[in-house]
Amino acid sequence: MKILVINGPNLNFLGIREKGIYGTIDYAGLVKMIEDKGKETGSEISVFQSNHEGAIIDKIQEAYFDGTEGIVINPGAFTHYSYAIRDALASIVVPKVEIHISDITKREEFRKISVTKEVCDKQIYGHGLQGYLEAIEYLLENNR
Repeated sequence: MKILVINGPNLNFLGIREKGIYGTIDYAGLVKMIEDKGKETGSEISVFQSNHEGAIIDKIQEAYFDGTEGIVINPGAFTHYSYAIRDALASIVVPKVEIHISDITKREEFRKISVTKEVCDKQIYGHGLQGYLEAIEYLLENNR
């Protein structure tokens, strides 16, 4: 299965920012976990990160043309207000999982709002980096 994992703003700062919330594993460690999952499952998984809304939208739109069969997305702060990313996700008819490292339901009020959730098949939050692997498993299980 061809899966695209998209990470939004500040996720490149894993292991640096708010370690009590996001943990001590850095972004390279997350990418390695995802790549290892791809090898383990025989899946083609690519990982993309950007701090720029337009770049994320461009990547989602590229997925329409390149044979991507599933998307895992952690939109970061864009989760709460980016209708542009929401609309891009809505236009791609493949299974999509929204992922959040922390439990967004137990944080600040603004973090409890997700404008992208309704255009995704599943939302996983509060499982740390393991949530990415759970999202990949979900896509694999629901693509068979």
